[in-house]
Amino acid sequence: MPDTIPSAPASAPETPGGRRWTALVFIALTQLMTVLDSTIVNIALPAAQHDLGISDADKQWAITAYALAFGGLLLLGGRIADLWGRKRALVTGLVGFALASALGGAAPGEAAMFGARALQGVFAALLAPATLSLLAVMFTDARERARAFGIYGAITGVGGALGLILGGFLTEYLSWRWTFFVNIPFAVVAATGALFVIREPAGGRHRAPLDIPGVLLATTGLLALVYGFTRAGSAGGPDTLTVSVFVASAVLLFAFVLTEAKVPFPLLPLRVLTERNRAGAYLVLGLAAVPMFGLFLFLTYYLQLVQGYSPVRTGFAFLPVIAGMIVGSTQLSPLLMPRFPPRLVMAPGLLIAAVSMLLLTQLEVDSAYADLLLPAQLMFGVGMGTALTPAISLATHGIEPHDVGVASAMVNASQRVGGAVGTALLNTVAASTTTAYLSVHPPDATNPAAHQLLRAQALVNGCTQASWWATGILVVAALMSTVLVNTGVPQGSPLPRPATRPARRTLKARPKRPSDEVPDRRGPGSAGRRH
Repeated sequence: MPDTIPSAPASAPETPGGRRWTALVFIALTQLMTVLDSTIVNIALPAAQHDLGISDADKQWAITAYALAFGGLLLLGGRIADLWGRKRALVTGLVGFALASALGGAAPGEAAMFGARALQGVFAALLAPATLSLLAVMFTDARERARAFGIYGAITGVGGALGLILGGFLTEYLSWRWTFFVNIPFAVVAATGALFVIREPAGGRHRAPLDIPGVLLATTGLLALVYGFTRAGSAGGPDTLTVSVFVASAVLLFAFVLTEAKVPFPLLPLRVLTERNRAGAYLVLGLAAVPMFGLFLFLTYYLQLVQGYSPVRTGFAFLPVIAGMIVGSTQLSPLLMPRFPPRLVMAPGLLIAAVSMLLLTQLEVDSAYADLLLPAQLMFGVGMGTALTPAISLATHGIEPHDVGVASAMVNASQRVGGAVGTALLNTVAASTTTAYLSVHPPDATNPAAHQLLRAQALVNGCTQASWWATGILVVAALMSTVLVNTGVPQGSPLPRPATRPARRTLKARPKRPSDEVPDRRGPGSAGRRH
């Protein structure tokens, strides 16, 4: 593999320069809405549970229904964006997401709420690849691409923390129902802007029949995979059903790969996965999502159960992560990406994030926020923001325009699966370590204060053990980015010319006819207008 990505001509975008950046506002708003909904309901769940009479055993479905539909349908959503056109997929997804949010906010019972969350996940699976693939085909200049993907990466990273803040505010000062209703103005503004501003570049639509066997195998396989990790996290470890689900997922996804190698128009062309640098980017994105989702989980428990923070204060406690992510994604990455190979931006960023998790292994019951949590979160945000932006850009680099949607879906699928793994793995580690600590140090039932302190110490012990695991995973991710990613500094346009254009000229030239000798009468410069 050459050390520098060669420049490749691209079809000229129909969205002019200034209009591209205006379009980015509405694309970013859409991405923010879908990421917010991964966490915004978490803090509102206790209030919703009380109002709707949801049992403790069933409350997890408010989170699981969204995660399953989102993760399971991402590949289908990406291919639909390639078939329909990304702008049409974006607007359709926004309208559907708004309607699903209205249903959730007005839900009279738990079944309606869970159904609305699943519908939100369905339309999010259409929105997420549409937004990323629009960025990939609209921003082709290396420097502009770095800036655009920096903004996208910042939103992807900070959206989860913003969801916690917004969910706390809406629940405490309005109602849990507003964690659904708040999506409606987001969707209306984004859809209106998309209709009038976004102009998708020509030549990128994939005109081919939908791969139905691939759709069924990929959807059921991913659903089983996400459900397996979600169940493992909520159950505190694998049981017989969880193991069976994982086995079923492995069989289905293996059958999917075999199918995609044989069908003429695959849902996921294997060429998307077999390119070394792109595969490395997907792996890094999945590994990086493990500690990111885990951090929000166990620090939320620590802040509320040990430090006694309110939901709103807990949300604000994550502001350093947001600030660091914004700096890393919008300042450092755009500065470094046009100058250094992706591996020299990704690996240091991941190592900085690893150091931040290493700091959290020193967590104590009485740790001061400003002394430990603030610098650790700030470092984590800067490191992850710096690393994820080139990884997301690289994952959609050099893709044929008609495959950008499904390649973008793989970015989101990597992060969703990584997030499910992170939640399950780190929650299991923390819970088992906490239980083991309490078994070694039995509580004194006659002393309530000592009993409460012991439980806090056990929870902190679980958090620090999870931090060690997160540190190791980030080090592995940094190593993978160094070993697998060997491309050089991006130069020129990252998108190749659509194959449909030269294909027409080839068909015209065969077979040769007398009319082929007639000179071109379209006048000077007509050939240039064909491009």
